[in-house]
Amino acid sequence: MTTSQNASAEFSSLNLPPKQLKNLQDLGYQRMTPIQQQSLPLLISGKDVIAKAKTGSGKTAAFGIGLLEKLDVSSFQCQALVLCPTRELAGQVAKEIRKLARYQHNVKVLTLCGGMPIGPQIGSLAHGTHIVVGTPGRIQDHLRKGTLSLDNTHTVVLDEADRMLDMGFYDAMVDILELTPTNRQTLLFSATYPDKIKQISGDFQRDPVMVEVQSVHTQQYIEQKFYKADKVSDKLNLLLEVLGHYQPEHAVIFCNTKQNCMDLEKALWDQDCHAQALHGDLDQRDRDRVLVKFANRSSQFLIATDVAARGLDIDDLSLVINYDLTRDAEVHVHRIGRTGRAGKSGLAISLFTASEEYKLADIADILNTEIEPSDVEELVDGDLTLQTRPPMVTLSIDGGKKNKVRPGDLLGALTSKGGITGKQVGKIDIFDFVAYVAIERKVARQALEHLQQAGIKGRNFKIRRV
Repeated sequence: MTTSQNASAEFSSLNLPPKQLKNLQDLGYQRMTPIQQQSLPLLISGKDVIAKAKTGSGKTAAFGIGLLEKLDVSSFQCQALVLCPTRELAGQVAKEIRKLARYQHNVKVLTLCGGMPIGPQIGSLAHGTHIVVGTPGRIQDHLRKGTLSLDNTHTVVLDEADRMLDMGFYDAMVDILELTPTNRQTLLFSATYPDKIKQISGDFQRDPVMVEVQSVHTQQYIEQKFYKADKVSDKLNLLLEVLGHYQPEHAVIFCNTKQNCMDLEKALWDQDCHAQALHGDLDQRDRDRVLVKFANRSSQFLIATDVAARGLDIDDLSLVINYDLTRDAEVHVHRIGRTGRAGKSGLAISLFTASEEYKLADIADILNTEIEPSDVEELVDGDLTLQTRPPMVTLSIDGGKKNKVRPGDLLGALTSKGGITGKQVGKIDIFDFVAYVAIERKVARQALEHLQQAGIKGRNFKIRRV
């Protein structure tokens, strides 16, 4: 069920205690943001909610106000659990909830995150708490040790759920949810809505209501350009002019054959572009590595055939290039649909030769529009050598699920004393016998050396830059 309510934007329109309304006023909360306006009446009424919202939308105040309404301050047991992907976000969320809780006396909010000593956390838990905000790995640690009980938890919030999936926390999220009461209220906040989020919602939410503050993906957000090459041998130079002109940080380039993918990969590397080919001859480990590096922003260009790209779901993809026009107009629509998602603008560029012009008519028919080829002369300022470099670097750890390596272990090791901050850590992907973690390029060497020296939870693994 999806809602788009037109309720009043005033906090006073909600059934909140006068003291909380005064507190909100003191905190400078004048009017509800769109996500608060849509979700708060549902949260207060006890509904399970899926909210598609990004950081900065006011979502923390939305679920914070909601869970505080159900709190029994006289009972020092964990009544609300907020799961966050990083220690930094957990700290921000806990700070916000403490401010929102000022209208009640003695509300205890505890932050439980990796990368910090567990001893003091155990001591704090022994004294009781009302609200726990933490990262999945460290929450699991306390549940295993028996130092945290979720038996009395009436509200669970999955904050930035898609980011937790990116960091490999799916299994941890499921394990934690299974240890909470079945009659809890489950609130899921996510900027995107991938299949695994749908699965978690289906398994753990009861008749959830979806609220959105963004438009869903439609063709109207995709700008298309079609550039003509005089002959097939000119297509590479035309592509380099396109890349030089638009300077994309990240793009998928589609070819019709495996050989074209491999030839184009080599040609782009010859131009110092970070490119990787994805085709049917790759074994699973190589395929995983290619997809991991592209998804975590440590390679610029993914060159793929349609078969190899099945199931490819990359967030914030601003550019798709058809190096070869597909023979099937419906496949063209599918290709370009990988950009311009979630209300964001996207660009799809297609290269073609005179012998392929007939394909443009089929594409125009299926898109119900006219296609006017773009003027190649507008690319005249394109620098054939790209100046951009991938913002991230991937580190490979020779240990995975079978070695009991978890995302929280890697995050904790990277952010321990002498390491880097959680904000400098990107996607974490853990497979059976290998793990990959994206690190901001400027601190990649520091992160590698720190992991090699400090180890991961007291164990030494072979770690290298991919």
